[in-house]
Amino acid sequence: MRIGVPKEIKDHEDRVGMVPSLVHELAAHGHSVTIERDAGKNIGITNEDFAAAGAHIADSADEIWASADMIVKVKEPQAVERKKLRANQLLFTYLHLAPDPAQTSDLIASGATCIAYETVTSPAGTLPLLQPMSEVAGRMSIQVGAQYLENAYGGPGMLLGGVAGVPPANVVILGGGVAGTNATLMAVGLGADVTVVDRSPDVLRRIIANFGTRVKTAFSTQATVAKLVGGADLVVGTVLIPGASAPKLVTRSMLKTMRPGSVIVDVAIDQGGCTETSHATTHTDPVYVVDGVTHYCVANMPGGVARTSTFALTNATLPYIVALANKGWKQALAEDAHLRNGLNVAAGQITHPAVAAALNLPLLASDRALAA
Repeated sequence: MRIGVPKEIKDHEDRVGMVPSLVHELAAHGHSVTIERDAGKNIGITNEDFAAAGAHIADSADEIWASADMIVKVKEPQAVERKKLRANQLLFTYLHLAPDPAQTSDLIASGATCIAYETVTSPAGTLPLLQPMSEVAGRMSIQVGAQYLENAYGGPGMLLGGVAGVPPANVVILGGGVAGTNATLMAVGLGADVTVVDRSPDVLRRIIANFGTRVKTAFSTQATVAKLVGGADLVVGTVLIPGASAPKLVTRSMLKTMRPGSVIVDVAIDQGGCTETSHATTHTDPVYVVDGVTHYCVANMPGGVARTSTFALTNATLPYIVALANKGWKQALAEDAHLRNGLNVAAGQITHPAVAAALNLPLLASDRALAA
């Protein structure tokens, strides 16, 4: 199979879809890998590193999009990239289609087969290709939240962990999944007063088992969320429904109860965000203020630590990319129901139930897509 890896073009996105060890693995299986020149430059992977592993180096993205059977990326294709997709081409990357009708329409029109990292599942019911980036984003959420509580960044001048005789900041984490757990780990480590909110008693029990009395837990209801948000210095939103739009847990009216200079970090922004006032921002222009509350809603947070994120992601994607290349997408998905859950677009239709429901579009069952 001819596999292409273009350089990412989203704002401040320096991650890359493959590292040299993955190129070497694919070459050993007889596949051809082409990497766009300087795709790994900003994370310390040179063209020579890729070439030594067996990759061809392309001088332009056009060359890759025109020749590859499978495109491997990190972020969803931007509008200019979607115009280069063609029928019978396979795209394997993060897509996050539920809050993005424009991208969805373009992918349907392209005739390409699109498999989304974020909806691939595991036998344990986890999301193995989303998990490493959720770990990164969860940890980063506390770092950036602490920064925007500083005076220099428009905050009230609060140290997250406080000092002797001065109380720490009150941190409320909405969702106790992978991102929420990693946010909790960082917030506890910095000495904050932390409350984790979730609708699953089992998740709350796991949080208590992991962190003990250093963390408070609360069952999620509208009244509980409103009360906790009103007293929070930093709110971290991490709620996730695979493939679907994130629920809006924090309403506009709740912001009016928060102290001026408090911060919301919406990790769920890739799926539309879990705050009514959230909209996607970039690393270049990461925040905005609504009712005195600073919102950080960068849609590719892990791109801010691109080297760490690239290696964490490609460690997870390797077996799936090899399977798709060795078997072709139809056989690979027919043999692996969990990889099949990643199928979002095929034969010009939506193939993931949550995406179809979120966008009110017809659904083509994945088994029918394989038979098409």
